[in-house]
Amino acid sequence: MSTEQRLASSDSPGSPDPTRSGEERAVRRTGWAALRPLVLRLHFYAGVLIAPFLLVAAVTGLLYACSFQAEKITYAHELTAPVGKEKLPLSQQVADARKAHPEGKVAAVRPAPQAGDTTRVLLSDVPGVSDDHQLAVFVDPYTGNVRGALETYGSTGALPLRTWLDALHRDLHLGEGGRLYSELAASWLWVVAGGGLALWIGRKRKNRALRALALPDRTATGRRRTLSWHGAVGLWAAVGLIFLSATGLTWSAYAGANIGDLREALGQATPTVSTAVTESNTGHDGYGGSSGMAGMPDMPGMGGAKESPSSGSAPSDVGLDKVLRAARDQGLSDPVEVGLPTDEGTAYVVKQVQRSWPEKQDAIAVDPATGKVTDVSRFADYPVLAKLTRYGIDLHTGTLFGIANQIALAALALALIFLVLWGYRMWWQRRPTRDRALSFGRPIPRGAWRQVPLPVLIPLVLAVGAVGWLVPLLGISLIAFLAVDIALGALARRRRVSAAVGD
Repeated sequence: MSTEQRLASSDSPGSPDPTRSGEERAVRRTGWAALRPLVLRLHFYAGVLIAPFLLVAAVTGLLYACSFQAEKITYAHELTAPVGKEKLPLSQQVADARKAHPEGKVAAVRPAPQAGDTTRVLLSDVPGVSDDHQLAVFVDPYTGNVRGALETYGSTGALPLRTWLDALHRDLHLGEGGRLYSELAASWLWVVAGGGLALWIGRKRKNRALRALALPDRTATGRRRTLSWHGAVGLWAAVGLIFLSATGLTWSAYAGANIGDLREALGQATPTVSTAVTESNTGHDGYGGSSGMAGMPDMPGMGGAKESPSSGSAPSDVGLDKVLRAARDQGLSDPVEVGLPTDEGTAYVVKQVQRSWPEKQDAIAVDPATGKVTDVSRFADYPVLAKLTRYGIDLHTGTLFGIANQIALAALALALIFLVLWGYRMWWQRRPTRDRALSFGRPIPRGAWRQVPLPVLIPLVLAVGAVGWLVPLLGISLIAFLAVDIALGALARRRRVSAAVGD
C-alpha cells in the first residue's frame, strides 16, 4: 500500500491510525487543521476584494519612497547654496526673505542645518496657498540672497513633488473621503499578510527543508509554480508588510483616532511644550506676535516697531537671534525650527526636527519679552509608546534610516505588487478549464467556521470584535463580507432546491 493510500485509509471513518494515540488524533482535529479552512477562506476573500486597494497603496507607496531622492535633484537650486565664510544673523536672513516676499506672515524659520544648505523662512496665510501648507522662502545664509520660494507641507518639510505624491498615497487627491481607501488597505494588510504567512508555513511544515519554505520551487509548473513564488516572497515580506500596516494605522482617520485615545488613556501621549506666557512675564502690552508680520516694519525683534521716546518701555521682543541662542544653550543642535508666537501671551517654540536616526525631538518654549526658557520637553523623557510611535512613523515614511530606509520601502512595495498579481493569477488558474466560457476561479468552500472548536471559536469571535472596534474599517468591511457571503450561500441553496424540485 502506498503512503497516500495509508493516509487516506487512516483518515476515513472507522479506520483510525493505529500508530496514533487518541490524544494525538484530538490535537489534529482541534489544532491548525481546524483553523486552516477559516484562515484560507478569509485570505481568499480579502485577497480578491481588498487586493485592488492594496495594489494602489503599493504603487503610490513605491512612488513616494522614490520621492526623497527625486526632491533633492528637482529642487537642488533652492535647497543648496555656495558655502561662504560666515553666516548672517538669522534675523537678517528673515528680513531679506521678507523684502522678496512680503505676503502672508512669518510662522517659523528653519536655519540652515549644514554648510551648503539654505535657510527656510516659512510663511503662513499666503494667498493661493492652502491653509495646511506654507510658503517656504529659501535664503542663502551667507549672502541673504533669496534662491526661490516653494510650497511646503508637514513636519519633514515636503516640497511640491513629494507633497503631491504623499497626497496621492494618502487619499488619491480626493480629500478626507479619499483617506478611506488607504485606511481600508492598512486595516486589512496585516490580516492578509499574517494569514498568508500562517498558510504557507502550515503547508510547508511537513517538508523541513528551509529551502522549500524560503525559496520558490522552480521545478513546479502551473498554479503550483505561481503559489511557490507567492508563498516564498510573502514569507520574506510578511514582517515588513505587517509593520507598514500597524504604523499606517497610527495616523489614519478612524483607527488612528482610537489608537490616540488609547495612548492618552494609558498616559502614553506625545508630550508638548506649553506656549503660555503669564502676563507678569511679558513686560509689555499690546504684543501682536506673528499676526503683525504681514510686512517688515512690525516684525518682532527686528527693530521695526519703535517705542515712543518718552514711554520708557522695553523693546517688544528679544528677537530670533536671542531665541536661537537660548535654544543652543539648552543643547538643541541642528536641525531646528523656530516657531514664532501666534498671539499675545504665547512663547516662541524652538524644536528639533531631525526625523533620522538618532532622533532629535527636544523642544523648548522661550518668553518673547525676556528670552527666558519657560518650558522644556526632552525626547529622552517621552513615554515608551510615544517613542515607538515616532520611530514607527519615521520608519514608515522613509526618513529614519535615510536612503537605506527608502530602498527597503521600495522593495516592500514591489513585493506587495507582485504578491497581489500572483494572487489574482492563482485565482484565474483555479477556473474550470473544461468550460470554454469566460469564468472566474473557484472560491474556497463555505462552512469553514463550523470546523473550529467552540472553545477556540468563542474567544476568536470576541477578539475579532475588539479588533473591529479598534480598527473600524476592518470591522465594517468584515461584516459586509459576511453579509454578502451569507446572501450568496442562501441564493446557491435556493437554486439547488429549485433544480431538485424541477427534476
